[in-house]
Amino acid sequence: MGTLAINTEDVDSDIYLALGFNELGKGAIGTPRILSLLSSLLEKSVQKNETQSETVNIKDNVAIFHGLRAPTISIQHYIDRIFKYAGCSPSCFLVAYIYVDRFVRQTDVHLTSLNVHRLLITSVMVAAKFIDDAFFNNAYYARVGGVSTAELNRLETKFLFALDFRLQVSVNTFQRYCSQLQKESSEGHQIERPIRACGIKESWSSKSDTQCAPTIAR
Repeated sequence: MGTLAINTEDVDSDIYLALGFNELGKGAIGTPRILSLLSSLLEKSVQKNETQSETVNIKDNVAIFHGLRAPTISIQHYIDRIFKYAGCSPSCFLVAYIYVDRFVRQTDVHLTSLNVHRLLITSVMVAAKFIDDAFFNNAYYARVGGVSTAELNRLETKFLFALDFRLQVSVNTFQRYCSQLQKESSEGHQIERPIRACGIKESWSSKSDTQCAPTIAR
């Protein structure tokens, strides 16, 4: 689909560079800071809301993203794995989070340890297709994410229809989310986004980071 026309010159340069969105990203060594900030945000959301769900019975209406058991691989390691093998640009991960936020708003889904991994691989794949000049096919992303190609195809379809195919991200929106992440980093508090959880805590056998897991436990 080609690259998304986000003119990074219009984004606050200090925040942009602090989050790791620099133009030298492809040749840079190390992990962009945006990845650790996003994983921390998502982990806090899941932990906080799963604690609340122990006393409140919350039902999710998008069961297709739910597994029967929660993966034991952490959100941080999962995001790092996607970045390592999928070759997505740092900006792709923020756009993916914006998509997840839109998905949450549209479906009233509750973010849990049972669905966060599927939402991540699906949103990152969709973002990569929309904003990056080069990307892999669904079969490859499925291997990276630990799901079958058929399942990822279904997840992508559900995700796109839930978003009503609204994939465009304006510079102002990108800037706003960058600022929110920077605030999260500086204050150490969870960003007030409408992400909720109702999770059931179970386990998923961890996989080596050097191999692509065959499937996410169901």
